[in-house]
Amino acid sequence: MPAEAPIKTGPRTALSLVPTAEKPQSAKDFKSDQEVRWCPGCGDYAVLAAVQGFMPELGLAKENIVFVSGIGCSSRFPYYMNTYGMHSIHGRAPAIATGLAAARRDLSVWVVTGDGDALSIGGNHLIHALRRNVNLKILLFNNRIYGLTKGQYSPTSEPGKITKSTPMGSLDTPFNPLSLALGAEASFVARTIDSDRKHLTGVLRAAAAHHGSALVEIYQNCNIFNDGAFEAVKDKQRAQEAVIRLEHGEPIRFGAPADDGLGGKGVVRDPASGDLVVVDVAEHGTEGLVVHDAHAASPTTAFALSRLADPVTLHRTPIGVFRSVRRPAYEDLLADQLEQAVEQRGKGDLATLLAGNDTWTVAG
Repeated sequence: MPAEAPIKTGPRTALSLVPTAEKPQSAKDFKSDQEVRWCPGCGDYAVLAAVQGFMPELGLAKENIVFVSGIGCSSRFPYYMNTYGMHSIHGRAPAIATGLAAARRDLSVWVVTGDGDALSIGGNHLIHALRRNVNLKILLFNNRIYGLTKGQYSPTSEPGKITKSTPMGSLDTPFNPLSLALGAEASFVARTIDSDRKHLTGVLRAAAAHHGSALVEIYQNCNIFNDGAFEAVKDKQRAQEAVIRLEHGEPIRFGAPADDGLGGKGVVRDPASGDLVVVDVAEHGTEGLVVHDAHAASPTTAFALSRLADPVTLHRTPIGVFRSVRRPAYEDLLADQLEQAVEQRGKGDLATLLAGNDTWTVAG
């Protein structure tokens, strides 16, 4: 996954300001002394191990890394990372993390959230963090269920889902987290799977290298209340026909190729509708296959890719980096604006601001 060039924002270059570690680190350095308390077999364990194993690659001082979470099973994450962290308010992790990232540009700020936390009560906070392009890495654990509160349907549960709160089946149209993020103009959008350690780590690596908001949806199995929800993309035999692995600069193909290279399926653009459709490569040939461009300025094709997967069966599910484009991060623009204000008007006076002209007296 290609690295991105620095972005110019006024007189500065938007490079990471986070201090580097004084000596090499290992995964053990990022493991806290807290007992990990998730249900045995939960997909959260795999994600935690991947993050702890990947963190040393960043070469950052762990004292300058912060994990902020909301409410839910995934939101226990900060307790298990030997970094700074905050178990915050239901749905409000992106808002709290925005303030932290804006005030402390020397921090690497990560948000850990779930499909219920991020997309239900926290929906507005998520989309505004993404549209502002705050320099946050947002890990959205999607298990399509409310696990912490014992198995109610969530904003990503498929139509007809029978749960404790929908005994006759869910009537709601589920959110597609990636479509939502792309609609909010997110500059980095990706999807991966908890049990695919190599792919998960690669996506995390790309998200960490991105300057700006990075949303990573992680398909995560809740083996207690929604076991097997992602079996179609996890089972090796079924996944070959169900999973589309996106690689920047490569034609979008999946399925078992034949000896002549014309087997499997591919993605083309329908000339009549403009939509992306799946074709048999043996019949269609390789000409006209869509070449994945994660750095395309327009999110149109990335959005169309996010709509390929069947919302119930997950057949034809793309994984990988859908979009990775460069635009100024919110806190860099904010810092520029503050510098300009100081140059033009001098430093402000808090006391004068608080006791300014806009005052009034309330009669008793």
